[in-house]
Amino acid sequence: MKLTFHGAVRTVTGSQHLLEVNGTRILLECGLFQGKRREAFERNQQLPYDPRQVDMMILSHAHIDHSGNIPSLVKNGFRGDVLCTFATRDLCAAMLRDSAHIQKHDVEYVNKKRARAGRPLVEPLYTIEDAVQSLKHFLAVGYERPYRISPDITATFYDAGHILGSAIVVLDIQENGAARRLVFSGDLGRPDRLILRDPTIVDGADVLLIESTYGSRLHEPVPEAERELERIIVQTYRRGGKVIVPSFAVGRTQELVYSLQRLKQRRDIPAQLPVFVDSPLAIDVTSIFRLHPECYDEEVGRFLVESGDPFGFEQLRYTRSVRESKEINFSREPAVIISASGMCEAGRILHHLKNNVEDPRNTVLIVGWQAPDTLGRRLVERKPVVKIFGEEYPLNAQVEVINGFSAHADRDELLDWVNGMKRRPEHTFVVHGEESASEAFSRLLRQQGWPGVHVPQLHESFAV
Repeated sequence: MKLTFHGAVRTVTGSQHLLEVNGTRILLECGLFQGKRREAFERNQQLPYDPRQVDMMILSHAHIDHSGNIPSLVKNGFRGDVLCTFATRDLCAAMLRDSAHIQKHDVEYVNKKRARAGRPLVEPLYTIEDAVQSLKHFLAVGYERPYRISPDITATFYDAGHILGSAIVVLDIQENGAARRLVFSGDLGRPDRLILRDPTIVDGADVLLIESTYGSRLHEPVPEAERELERIIVQTYRRGGKVIVPSFAVGRTQELVYSLQRLKQRRDIPAQLPVFVDSPLAIDVTSIFRLHPECYDEEVGRFLVESGDPFGFEQLRYTRSVRESKEINFSREPAVIISASGMCEAGRILHHLKNNVEDPRNTVLIVGWQAPDTLGRRLVERKPVVKIFGEEYPLNAQVEVINGFSAHADRDELLDWVNGMKRRPEHTFVVHGEESASEAFSRLLRQQGWPGVHVPQLHESFAV
């Protein structure tokens, strides 16, 4: 068995891990690398393997840093299946088209500059047509339903509790007459989160690939995060300001909407305060959430029966058209505006930030991890001036950060998950984390006596 790590090692983006066993080549994930524009374009354009030689792809969940380069994979000759859960397939149908749309506009912006400089124009990584074509390769399987990839490899998905449809991938392999098990955590969620079930504990593994996004940090509990949300909204409302929330369209937006509904029902925030979800993708995704109650925890299941729609209430408006989006910025009344993208790198959130960061009455509320070199990270760092659409704006608005809504397990939650295994793996690969987080988590595992713990380098291979 050979593993090669082509992405999401010593960083959190561009997840791609190639498994070669018994003559079969299986790609775990095909995510977009997100970072500085030029580096990201080059890395995403140049796949470090021949897609025509990949037999199957397995996708743990729909986030773009895990799924976003599947259209390029297909465009460059991949002809196998993309195995995932039903909810992941439905989310990708919306998210990959949205990704293509964003790339089209990004390339138009870049080409204007290149044309003025007399430089050759560039093409987007893929088009909407490429994204739609890639969906023909998706093959959906339910949780805990073993699927035979080949006579000697069986894949089973278990609930990862990260986002809708997210899965822990278990591969049971017969190799050289012996049974071996590879477990890929994907991205692990947190126990006791809103909406989704807790991550499933897997009995054991021979080879483990474990994420480490928060491998060196702890989150505040979800109830404390909700109290912080209440405090920030009430204080901003009293100042007469708006709360601007850059939010990922998948998972985070739905959790925020559900939390706001709970706060309003308890009268903890003003009942008349309008809430806008201004993201066509988030609207599409919320509709997909309604289709998959098999992913909900018991609390949301009860809410559906007793109170109705967990993603809708009287003061909530989903705005799809550009006209509706612009109208929000003409309002001078307090409001909560939730918009994508979560790292403030594209989408309508940029317009809301442009119109609101200079006003000290307003609050920019960050509810997710922000990658280096993104506008979101600069907001978290409270830079005195931020650049939006190439123009500089003084950051006079308040900036607040709530980590309790994170969809990723923190250090102790990751440890609880791995220590829940009855049989420790011979080889553990710590992936999907900034270098400091991955190294810190690997040290913790070694201190606890785990053998064979590695933090791979980019494109490094291991025979296991």
